[in-house]
Amino acid sequence: MSKILFVMTGADHWTLADGTQHPTGYWAEEAVAPYEAFKAAGHEIVVATPGGVVPTVDKGSLAAEANGGQENADRIAGVLASAAELQQPLRLEDVNLDDYAAVFYPGGHGPMEDLAVDADSGRLLTLALESGKPLGVVCHAPAALLAATKADGSNVFAGRRVAAFTNAEETQAGLADKAKWLLQDRLTEAGVQVDVAEPWAPHVIVDGNLVTGQNPSSSAPLAVELLKKLG
Repeated sequence: MSKILFVMTGADHWTLADGTQHPTGYWAEEAVAPYEAFKAAGHEIVVATPGGVVPTVDKGSLAAEANGGQENADRIAGVLASAAELQQPLRLEDVNLDDYAAVFYPGGHGPMEDLAVDADSGRLLTLALESGKPLGVVCHAPAALLAATKADGSNVFAGRRVAAFTNAEETQAGLADKAKWLLQDRLTEAGVQVDVAEPWAPHVIVDGNLVTGQNPSSSAPLAVELLKKLG
């Protein structure tokens, strides 16, 4: 059994261009689908957040329409309620990568608020990429890659192929025109190669030890790829 580190947002809102705070957090499916897959495979999960705050689930991600119906929405809410790891996160700044076999970042709009500018997360991502350990990042969580910079200011992930939440998806979700910046644009500006697929369809990119997914429906197939790398 290996330990897998879940690095999760500590934010409960996303500040929009006009200064208003859009309530958010992490997206339920993006945490639950990999959580269930990793646990079923016999792995231990440890959660870390900036400052060790208990992560907030985006209420929208618990809605029936976000989960293919009320029955699955209730099931996902039940998994989150019973996941003790979520209630006892480590402080991200105290994490030692050597303790873990793999690292996974679930999304939601929360990472756009905190992990995108979190230097501790940026250092961890840099070490994880260089270590060769499986590193999974899904949906809006690739915002965290923006904080992984070298001394000269260039991005550690420049030149890497990734999947991430797209401009088209943000537009269809109704928030693109309200955002300070869009994830696909900012990653592209940093030199990261964003591989865009159809909106909302599962899409996973494997580039070396880096495994990324475009949207919530990509979280389960991403977990499969990460487990392959753990052997």
